[in-house]
Amino acid sequence: MTTLEPKAGERVMDVHVSDDAISVDLYDGRTITVPLAWYPRLLHANPAQRANWQIAGAGYVIHWPEIDEDLSTQGLLQGAPAPRVAAKAA
Repeated sequence: MTTLEPKAGERVMDVHVSDDAISVDLYDGRTITVPLAWYPRLLHANPAQRANWQIAGAGYVIHWPEIDEDLSTQGLLQGAPAPRVAAKAA
């Protein structure tokens, strides 16, 4: 399996989270916008929790400490939603 190394311009510059989407501005001038529904932890977080993000992983990861969510620019660029968690048996 081939793994693409992130490029310097793919580092996070800014993040904007609305009620239905997340937009990430990269240093190379691109903006990635994806549906918030792809990331259930962010979808169900309150606005204050969504606004409390940090840049991590040498600039290639966005971390939300209050909800323990991490998104990488590589995953966002690949259009990768969060993995589905199997429902627990009753």
